[in-house]
Amino acid sequence: MKSTLIVGIGASLLTAGIAKAQQRQDITPRTPNVLFIYADDLGYGDLECYDGTQVKTPNINRLAKNGIRFTNAHATASTSTPSRYSMLTGEYAWRRPGTDIAAGNAGMIIRPERYTIADMFKNAGYATAAIGKWHLGLGDKAGEQDWNAPLPTALGDLGFDYSYIMAATADRVPCVFIENGQVANYDPDTPIYVSYQKNFPGEPTGKDNPELLRMHPSVGHAGSIVNGVPRIGFQKGGKAAQWRDEDMAQLFLQKAKQFVVDNKERPFFLYYGLHQPHVPRVPNERFIGKSGMGPRGDVILEADWCVDEFLKELDRLGLAENTIVILTSDNGPVLDDGYKDQAVELVGKHRPAGPLRGWKTTMYDGGVQIGRAHV
Repeated sequence: MKSTLIVGIGASLLTAGIAKAQQRQDITPRTPNVLFIYADDLGYGDLECYDGTQVKTPNINRLAKNGIRFTNAHATASTSTPSRYSMLTGEYAWRRPGTDIAAGNAGMIIRPERYTIADMFKNAGYATAAIGKWHLGLGDKAGEQDWNAPLPTALGDLGFDYSYIMAATADRVPCVFIENGQVANYDPDTPIYVSYQKNFPGEPTGKDNPELLRMHPSVGHAGSIVNGVPRIGFQKGGKAAQWRDEDMAQLFLQKAKQFVVDNKERPFFLYYGLHQPHVPRVPNERFIGKSGMGPRGDVILEADWCVDEFLKELDRLGLAENTIVILTSDNGPVLDDGYKDQAVELVGKHRPAGPLRGWKTTMYDGGVQIGRAHV
């Protein structure tokens, strides 16, 4: 039996489109859809609606203008895994052992018996899905996953009808997508092996083969090379299933839009985990050089575009007026997070955390405050 969800989400940034149809007298009220967009390492100061001036975010600006802009919002932690754990379960992560930053081969941190926000919506008759970044572990036990078979413990055990996710973060192996508990585009002729202990014989790494890199690490990130980018951990095989970073935003967007199309006749809850602006910052070619702040600025533009494209789909389907949209970040921002991508050199006068002290991973306000009245 699943334990009770503790009501209360400690991370909210922007809300819009709050079921206007229910306020009209000429139609029957409908159960509202709920879209939760979770950005990764985005600082509130990165957005124009919070007085950011260096990166243009017109689509998120419109979302803020037409909804509620939170002015005293905090994440429950300054790193991804504990913050996301708290959001999905309603429990402070520090009350639960093993909720610190998860390795790419971590076992599922939210156990199947735990009642989640997805369970809550599913029990209310909603279609539920998680698409994008996960970073809360998969499989029953850490380091014992068989990535060549359906995982025995996955998001279907947590109340999600459909899931298309990365197992952890874009800078950690395995660099493959997981669809409904198994590797997407899996090719049995190239089985997948993952280790966080040692490399597999003959496999190039960022440490030993810098000539193969198009992005170099500043610290760590010296493991397996995927798509010319060195990662944390070691991976062998699975070439057909490996992702191309430049296509990730478009792919997650397509999957999210398809879920809504498939469930437009019933209420839905969608957990949409943007991977931007987490490292490695590899924007699609259409955004390269557009921000003037290097890759970090470019991927924020990409995230803003994703938000707009998804909201356009809601409009096309006639669902926008009956959908609650929440956009938030999992923690505060960071510039150099392990790769030499000029984030520090090109930041200029831009202040991702506003005037606050601290960044992601720190105990200062800059690590956890994700909405503020004025910077």
